[in-house]
Amino acid sequence: MQIYKVGGAVRDRLLGIPVTDIDRVVVGATAEEMLALGYRPVGSDFPVFLDPKTGDEYALARTERKSGRGYGGFVFHASPEVTLEEDLIRRDLTINAMAEDDQLNLTDPYHGQRDLAARVLRHVSPAFAEDPLRVLRVARFAARYAGLGFKVAPETLELMRQLSDSGELEALTAERSWKEISRALMEDQPQVFIEVLRECGALKVLLPEVDALFGVPQPEAHHPEIDTGVHTLSVLEQAALHKQPLTVRWACLLHDLGKGLTPEKDWPRHIAHEHTGLKLIKAVNERFKAPKDCQELALLVGQYHTHGHRALELKASTLLELLHSFDVYRRPQRFEEFVVACEMDARGRKGLEQRSYPQADYLRGAASAARGVAVQPLLEKGFKGPELGEAIKRERLKVLKAYKDAASV
Repeated sequence: MQIYKVGGAVRDRLLGIPVTDIDRVVVGATAEEMLALGYRPVGSDFPVFLDPKTGDEYALARTERKSGRGYGGFVFHASPEVTLEEDLIRRDLTINAMAEDDQLNLTDPYHGQRDLAARVLRHVSPAFAEDPLRVLRVARFAARYAGLGFKVAPETLELMRQLSDSGELEALTAERSWKEISRALMEDQPQVFIEVLRECGALKVLLPEVDALFGVPQPEAHHPEIDTGVHTLSVLEQAALHKQPLTVRWACLLHDLGKGLTPEKDWPRHIAHEHTGLKLIKAVNERFKAPKDCQELALLVGQYHTHGHRALELKASTLLELLHSFDVYRRPQRFEEFVVACEMDARGRKGLEQRSYPQADYLRGAASAARGVAVQPLLEKGFKGPELGEAIKRERLKVLKAYKDAASV
């Protein structure tokens, strides 16, 4: 029995960046031997065991062959006869197909170290094209390591195009797709994830609503970059630069989907795109079964982001309706995420990345003023039921008018 660290742990150590997850493969052992040593079995697809003391995972060396469509369409074979090289060849990229023992002796049969030095994301074998999930994984790695200069190898990109054209991407489950998409959006350069998906044809399969934004013009006075797709990538880039959470990044990706529905005769204007885009945002949310908080914020940002940009001009009554739509009294964090999403949208424009955004503090102040209305005095005056609700609304409108007047002085 021999135990090796494999995959990301080896890759990141060689890159000199922190190692977060450690995968281990066991060569020359049977499941019975692992059980006899006290390891606990987990997983139904192939033999994985947990160390009884540390909880670390150990997988038996295995081979695989294609047996059906999609990510799960594989038959795995694990036995003591499977070599380390046979286990490594089934992996996606050469930089993930290296192993090392406890003495840091490197096993690198597919030249992963060479590709690390060359900053290339290259597939290990033609079997890469058997697993559609690898299209998303490679795009995610491209987003993670773009800052280090990594690019996808042309021959690997070609296999990704073949997968995108094959219909295999449609066989991916919503859960598997969302796991990769959400992880990619949290990388340092998530816009690269979208760029790579578009380059290999996967974006028009997985996110046709986003793909449709490229080539759609916007008014140059507000959008020096003109292209709506380019703008969307820039907004996503700003969200990452400002360390925004997944909810905000997802909303940034989807906020302008309505512009893809604007008839060409109306370009570059996009009247009411906030409302026409809601059905598209809802469809994307449902397609990937996005978490509820991501779904809600994406819809709210899509509908109200232009309100955010025009915050200083809004009537007090409109401002009150906006705050009510977000339920700022019970869910202040969701409104804060809306505010920063609007700011990312404003900054995601060519040459305007450092622009000030006074609307953000104005909206925060308005929310604080409305939340400051005390209910107890109204109760003491005898208001209750619907009358109490109307009285609260009148008081909030009053403080917002005063807030707006003070801000305009």
